[in-house]
Amino acid sequence: MSKTSDPKTTDRGTIAFVGLGAMGLGMAQSCLRAGHRVLGLDLNEGAVARLIEAGGEKLTPDTARDAAIFVSVVLNAAQTRAILYDDPGFARHLPGGAVIVSCATISPEDARDNAAQADGLGLLYLDAPISGGAARAAQGELSIMASGSRQAFEAAAPALSAMAQSVHDLGPEAGAGSAMKAVNQLLAGVHIAAMGEALALGISQGLTPERILQVISVSAGTSWMFENRAPRVVEGDYEARSAVDIWPKDLGIVTEIAESAALSTPVAGAALARFREASSKGLGALDDSAITQLYASEAGLSLPGRA
Repeated sequence: MSKTSDPKTTDRGTIAFVGLGAMGLGMAQSCLRAGHRVLGLDLNEGAVARLIEAGGEKLTPDTARDAAIFVSVVLNAAQTRAILYDDPGFARHLPGGAVIVSCATISPEDARDNAAQADGLGLLYLDAPISGGAARAAQGELSIMASGSRQAFEAAAPALSAMAQSVHDLGPEAGAGSAMKAVNQLLAGVHIAAMGEALALGISQGLTPERILQVISVSAGTSWMFENRAPRVVEGDYEARSAVDIWPKDLGIVTEIAESAALSTPVAGAALARFREASSKGLGALDDSAITQLYASEAGLSLPGRA
């Protein structure tokens, strides 16, 4: 499914969001622009206030009864289970036939378990991890890796159309979407760690970060992650868009899946070790481009904006 230019303003369906962080708020705002009634909830009341200012409403168990689509954009499997089935357990407040669109990076096994619980409550479930970053979330141009029944895809279509530039249909069973996200995160995490290592190598040889960025961005060694993250290092800007602490979780899922398949993933394992080390050194809440600081500090190198 791809986004079309057809206006969506005639569809006034209610879409609920839990998780209004860098990704979730942009996704919710995209649904507002598409003409939907949007409900939202986050531990950060400031994020809820921004949604309300944009025309949304606060999500409560009572208003959840109006939501035909429930989008979960929380951090991990534990939070996903909690908001759906534990406390506050929004799944019990959704109308029958509503679809849960689960966007967190979780294991395929967790996705299958969530889908089974949803089915037991008379709900649909779409395993729908996301990729693209905060800027594309705000523009409604995400890539969504989705798997679930045809009914789940159809029920979720109004939200998917508003949030995504491309929706990849990975089959009728929950778990395939999360498996594909693990493949994506293996590459993304490795590329970010390699970006930090490469910048540090160049700086150690007297090259400036600016010049490294300029040359590598038009050379064979570039990657989307290099071109996206290296400018933050050049600018000394480590305000978190995607934090270092995301990667021990996501690459941990990758290595756990691989181990269950008796598959060796030494490159992913090395990247995982680097992110764990960065987190242990107090860099966990910074933007993941701060992995470069770990390499620089070990070699006594200076980075822009840092002594």
